[in-house]
Amino acid sequence: MIQSANINKDIAKRSITGLVLMTTFTLMWSGVAYYGLMKTSYWWAVSIFPIASIFFIYYAIQMLKVAKHLPMAEAEDRDLAKKKGRIFGIICTGEGIGIAILVNLVTMLHHPELRVPAIALAVGLHFFPLGMLFKRKMDYYLGIWSTGIALLAIFLTLDHELTKTMMMAFTGIGLALATTYYGVHMVFAARRALAI
Repeated sequence: MIQSANINKDIAKRSITGLVLMTTFTLMWSGVAYYGLMKTSYWWAVSIFPIASIFFIYYAIQMLKVAKHLPMAEAEDRDLAKKKGRIFGIICTGEGIGIAILVNLVTMLHHPELRVPAIALAVGLHFFPLGMLFKRKMDYYLGIWSTGIALLAIFLTLDHELTKTMMMAFTGIGLALATTYYGVHMVFAARRALAI
């Protein structure tokens, strides 16, 4: 049953895609965290993230079932969505280029151990243009959080406060928390809009 007249098939499909992406990124970052914790007695701490990912996939499937019964978007809305989709693609391409540049930069500076937080830094920075594009405060908060985690990981590693494995755990958990929060937010937004 549809609760909001503004929901259409295109919006539901974008939400499904977002949940699949958050599942992928949550599992990736929790894998990084697990690598950092696997030789410690705290390895189990990352188990919450695969559980959250199962939750995301469950809701993506539920949304897929509901989306079949939703109306198509108006032509004007589809055109706007396509325009935003192109800008989104440019932002993601910029993120990929940023990752390549930052990873190469830390390698050239003889700090290959900083590759993971360098990737996290590019990920954190990409949330800011997403916030502007979609007019969502949440993206700015996640950008501040993720960028802060990445910078802390870099500085604490350079200052020898974090070992490589501790840095992996710190960065992985920090970014997995961000993607998990994003996924949970998407689920609750979908639940408010759809009776699922």
